[in-house]
Amino acid sequence: MRNLSFILQKEFRQIFRDKTILRMMFIMPILQLIIIPLAADYEIKHLSISVIDQDHSTYSKRLTSKLTSSGYFRLVQYDNSYSKALENVGNGKTDLILTIPAHFERDLIKENKATLALAADAVSNTKAGLGSSFATQIINDFNNEIREEWIRLPRFNDLPQIQITNVNWYNPHIDYHLFMVPGILAILVTMVGSFLASLNIVSEKEIGTIEQINVTPIKKHEFILGKLIPFWVLGMISVTMGMLVAFAIFRIIPQGSYLLIYLFSGVYLLSVLGIGLLLSTFSDSQQQATLFAFFFMMVFVLMSGLYTPIDSMPTWAKVIAYCNPPMYFVKVIRSIFIKGSGFTDMLPEFGAIVVFAIFFNLLAILNYRKRSA
Repeated sequence: MRNLSFILQKEFRQIFRDKTILRMMFIMPILQLIIIPLAADYEIKHLSISVIDQDHSTYSKRLTSKLTSSGYFRLVQYDNSYSKALENVGNGKTDLILTIPAHFERDLIKENKATLALAADAVSNTKAGLGSSFATQIINDFNNEIREEWIRLPRFNDLPQIQITNVNWYNPHIDYHLFMVPGILAILVTMVGSFLASLNIVSEKEIGTIEQINVTPIKKHEFILGKLIPFWVLGMISVTMGMLVAFAIFRIIPQGSYLLIYLFSGVYLLSVLGIGLLLSTFSDSQQQATLFAFFFMMVFVLMSGLYTPIDSMPTWAKVIAYCNPPMYFVKVIRSIFIKGSGFTDMLPEFGAIVVFAIFFNLLAILNYRKRSA
């Protein structure tokens, strides 16, 4: 224990002496936690639409007005030129093209049906899919309004209606910040734990101090604990700062237990610190460690369910996702923040994180012994 205390003193002094590490551990995550949720907006509004009105009837103008007044679409063109609309699509000025054919109102009244053409710029599949869905829904509402105006029934004969009542559990106002902030907090904890821990150890390789440590009577587990504990403490501080930022900027308060957040964060930090330690055993310079960390962080972020639901991934991608530690932590943090889940609700995730912590730290220790032998 005495050797461990000396190592901890040395590590804390080394960390606090390096102002760059402190900025990367605290200032950078805070800025990212503020900026990314504000930029990663899942709401898509003010889509550009061109209306090719070849009918110029009351109904065609009424439909155009209904589209533009919905708040989802911004009218950039209203004329008869389809070629101009295609040119606007090519220039990125138009997202959707709605073509209202000639005799639209006449066909709708006389033949009880009419055809509209809706084309979407599918370079961005999200904008194309949501834009087409919004436009289709508005057109269906317009169709229902027209049909209700045509119906003439006696007063005592009520028109049968089906009413749908929506209830949004856990996130009643569909606030995407409530969904994004906890997930980004989990990713930032991953960055602090894995990336900075690996850089710290590799920096000692570059300046040669690790060779001096290897010839001292310090035991392997004391060296590993001396490297893990300082970054574990700083990682827990970053979790606290992240929750303070979530409350101060986004007014987000965990619905579940704070103690449960710290419990999962503490165990999860052990697993990502093990990943950082493992990366350091394969790296001889900070440049190599940075490239390794960048590769794994891309996998961690894209396969964690932060932006893309795991259930929507193909089978082979799901296998990779289930081997991805951040996936479990993102799920846990979101469950505690949004749903107020308890420990028993997330027992499988806790078991997976514990397994990852044991596996990566054990693998790092074994690999470190092999390289320092």
